Amino acid sequence: LAMRTIVLCSDTEVEETVKYGCPCFMYRGRAFCYLWKDKKTNEPYFLLVEGKRLDHPMLEAGDRKRMKVLRVNPQEDLPIEIVNIVLQEALDLYRNGTIKTK
Repeated sequence: LAMRTIVLCSDTEVEETVKYGCPCFMYRGRAFCYLWKDKKTNEPYFLLVEGKRLDHPMLEAGDRKRMKVLRVNPQEDLPIEIVNIVLQEALDLYRNGTIKTK
């Protein structure tokens, strides 16, 4: 719930929906972030759709070509400052027109 609240508070135009059975957050009609959990470890993470365009040391691409993830340790406090920085960088891609919105 805390992760959901952080994403929803990141911008007034962020809307929530469900895609692929998980929470999906849209900005001006385009998906920009999902909340997922790792199938092996069951740990939650933020999945940033246009992660390849973001350069932050906490983001992991893994085998993904377009998306990156920001892992969250459920045993520790959320790194709110890092999450907010990454979310704002992701939203800036949509705000400045790098990623076209509706």
